[in-house]
Amino acid sequence: MTSFAELSLAEPIQKALAEEGYVTPTPIQAGSIPHLLNGRDLLGLAQTGTGKTAAFALPILDYLLKNRRPAAPKGVRVLVLAPTRELASQIDDSFAAYARHMKLTHAVIFGGVGQGRQVEAMRRGVDVLVAAPGRLLDLIGQGYIDLSTLEILVLDEADRMLDMGFVRDIRRIMALLPEKRQTLLFSATMPQSINELAHSLLKNPATVQVTPESSTVDRIRQAVMFIDAENKKDATLMLVDNPKVVRAVVFTLMKHEANKVAEFLNKKGITAEAIHGNKSQGARERAMSGFRNGNVKVLVATDIAARGIDVDDVTHVFNYDLPNVPESYVHRIGRTARAGREGWAVSLCDAEQRAWLKDIEKKIGKPIPVVTDHPYHSDTAQASTQRPPVLGGGRGGGGGQRRGGGGRPGGAPSGGSRGGASHGGGQRRGGGGRSGGASRPR
Repeated sequence: MTSFAELSLAEPIQKALAEEGYVTPTPIQAGSIPHLLNGRDLLGLAQTGTGKTAAFALPILDYLLKNRRPAAPKGVRVLVLAPTRELASQIDDSFAAYARHMKLTHAVIFGGVGQGRQVEAMRRGVDVLVAAPGRLLDLIGQGYIDLSTLEILVLDEADRMLDMGFVRDIRRIMALLPEKRQTLLFSATMPQSINELAHSLLKNPATVQVTPESSTVDRIRQAVMFIDAENKKDATLMLVDNPKVVRAVVFTLMKHEANKVAEFLNKKGITAEAIHGNKSQGARERAMSGFRNGNVKVLVATDIAARGIDVDDVTHVFNYDLPNVPESYVHRIGRTARAGREGWAVSLCDAEQRAWLKDIEKKIGKPIPVVTDHPYHSDTAQASTQRPPVLGGGRGGGGGQRRGGGGRPGGAPSGGSRGGASHGGGQRRGGGGRSGGASRPR
């Protein structure tokens, strides 16, 4: 399939796509959209950054255009569940962009902000509601939202929702939905928990799988630097203080460590912002806006925030801490090399996290090249046989141990290589563009 014109989407949608600069469908779009236009349930397995938002948003908008009717008061025709408020906002922005030439009522709801605007947005009902599970259940419990007339359900980033402990919330929401509906489930990975969830929710689904996990990293140049823990801050400064590093994401395990790293970089003249679950919604949105427009060079994030970072031109990802879950490594480095670009992913590995590196290399199916030609190399960390630290924060989230730390440019370490992120509420009608000028389907 070489063009969106072959997908037979309605003319207003095609016009919006042309204005967005979309020409050729990505594999997840080409594989999913025909099934969804035919009304089938779907299990989509694809990494973030492959264009899956458009894969479900476009056929949904086509359905709404061809089946025009007002939503019931407090009702919802299409519900999209997302794990984080950043991702929910980005999905809502995408619907607005693709629907700019049609009448569409839509709203986005999540916690961390007052509910007044969200309640008002739902008073007359909406065509499309994008929601985080927790706030959705709160408003349902207060009588402000009615899902009994739902026609289409989308679960996006389903594996991350389960990782974040939303499985009970999802089950409670499912119990409120009509039996007759179209259901779509998208996930980056397929653990047993997702397989069971898909089996319970989907009826005779089409399955579309693109880009197996191990190949998502092929365009990303990876490296690992063995470093003592107390040198990590200075090593990070060395890496980001390089003209080749245009826009970078630095990942930490813990929220307070993200704050410390961002503060350290700012003191050294590098504009940086931290983003994690303890930040207010306003602070998170300001950080993401600054990152997108280039005023912020470095975004320091935890894993929970990772999949909400939807920026195409991230040049580098730096793992200040390795993740304790191998799948999270794949998601982290997937922030770079998007939209066909190449990118760098450099990990700092101390003695305590050496065991996690072995798990990651097993997951991606190849060793990560080691860079030793830098002032912070640690033979002790490289040779470590320590057991990994026990984290207190659960899978992929933000518990754990930490330390601190004392520059030279090095956007991509060179030499010595061995071994191989919309406001919470407010119904919007009609179109509306997106901030950040995305150049391809999300």
